[in-house]
Amino acid sequence: MTNLVLLSMGTRPEIIKMAPVWRALREAGVAAEILHTGQHDTMAWPLYQFFGIVPEHVLQLERGGNSLSHLSAALLMQTQKVLEDVRPGAVLVHGDTQSAAMVALAAFHNQIPVGHVEAGLRSGNLHDPFPEELNRQSIGRMARWHFAPTPLAVGNLKAENISPDAIEMVGNTIVDATQWVMSHLDALPDQGAATLPAALDDLPHQLIGRRLAVVTAHRRENWGAGIARIGQAVVDLLTRHTELVVVWPVHGNPAVRDTVQQALQALPEAARSRLFLCEPLDYAALMVLMRRAWLLLTDSGGIQEEALSARVPVLVLRDTTERPEVLAAGAGLLVGTQPDRIVQAFEQLWGDAAGHRAMCTSVNPFGDGHAAQRIAHTMQFSMPQASAPWADAAMSCRTAATPWKGAPTWTGA
Repeated sequence: MTNLVLLSMGTRPEIIKMAPVWRALREAGVAAEILHTGQHDTMAWPLYQFFGIVPEHVLQLERGGNSLSHLSAALLMQTQKVLEDVRPGAVLVHGDTQSAAMVALAAFHNQIPVGHVEAGLRSGNLHDPFPEELNRQSIGRMARWHFAPTPLAVGNLKAENISPDAIEMVGNTIVDATQWVMSHLDALPDQGAATLPAALDDLPHQLIGRRLAVVTAHRRENWGAGIARIGQAVVDLLTRHTELVVVWPVHGNPAVRDTVQQALQALPEAARSRLFLCEPLDYAALMVLMRRAWLLLTDSGGIQEEALSARVPVLVLRDTTERPEVLAAGAGLLVGTQPDRIVQAFEQLWGDAAGHRAMCTSVNPFGDGHAAQRIAHTMQFSMPQASAPWADAAMSCRTAATPWKGAPTWTGA
């Protein structure tokens, strides 16, 4: 077994949230390699390029359908081969995807210690979100290191009898990623507007004197009727408000795409120029839209966090959320997928400038942008020694700049 840390990622949120960890590990002199698990291939590779990452290990998933059992078996068997070849000293997984659960299980089978980034999120309902709630609970039983984003997540882990010595509250790496991307966009002449796809070319013209709402919906529990109801609410809102523009990046899964297109057929012709449907956006393009958005409507957990980091109010299109910190901070409202509830919450904000402004200025409970450094610090001193050829130089620079003994502490404030 080597001293290398293997980072598992493959979905859009995983890549975004693990990129800062990969960078921090390398800066700390810890040998780190990427296992790309292959779910979001079309979205993944532009993201890797954006963050300057080249995965060393790539799983080739042959998706014969939407069966979770088929996906789980493929992930488990292919990960086993990578672990046999690489023999890492530790594996880091993120969040609650099927791939995170299977990679953690494969590591557990091989007695390789697992670190869980974004540990401790819970909805309390095994079927909502499905299968994510079971996945994160399962990883919690296998992990040696639990990198929790908030005090609430720490409390959830302790309530499940996880040893306090195995839990570290580090903040959420989405804040690290968002801050990095915003700085990157600020350095561009047009603040990143060129990253928007051609389908949004007419958006600047339509936004003159209008407000922008961005919609995303893809969660499995919302497939079918849930997404259809969200579409119905969007039709209603665009019909009511001529000063509203909606951008909806539609997930590529046919179970989502076909439902969205069918639901939006009811939109009156006069309002169609103010609705923009496009392919899923890369991270930089989504951040550009967030900066211009008046409101986000989403069933995504990661976008809830990104919205708060970008200081944009969010309506959460779910019945439960494992991120109640967004609600407690006053930055979001839980509205579900019933059209009348979505429209009611929207209308309340539309006419309440002070209430909208208050949601924009909420204190971020997810961290200060140093979560990845804290994770790297823990892994650096948990491994016997750094094995990367750049270890000595990186350690010298790090010690001179920021002594790791005084690594940033996240209090959740």
